[in-house]
Amino acid sequence: MKLTDREQDGVVVLEPKGKIMGGPDATLLHDKLYEFIQQGRTKVVIDLSRIEWMNSTGLGILIQGYTTLRNSDGQLKLAKVTDKIQSLLTITKLVSVFDAYDTVEDAIASFN
Repeated sequence: MKLTDREQDGVVVLEPKGKIMGGPDATLLHDKLYEFIQQGRTKVVIDLSRIEWMNSTGLGILIQGYTTLRNSDGQLKLAKVTDKIQSLLTITKLVSVFDAYDTVEDAIASFN
């Protein structure tokens, strides 16, 4: 997985690309979120449009990120969830945990 980030309207937008399967991916996302929290940047959107696949470990990484931010009075929201990932979220009933939006702009606007 490759991970880029940018800021838009005071919200951090993470843009992972590839597969989220655990291993180094877990450390990469976790470390990046802690970096943002230490900077006081606790509004985060993850754009999932370029994720090819995610396994159960990948879902665990998202849950860990969600929990980490929530425990720091922040929020994690998802945007552009692909059909494959939406199916995983539905099967695991995580669809009721994550706020998911069709566009990154909608996700950002939801913070206001």
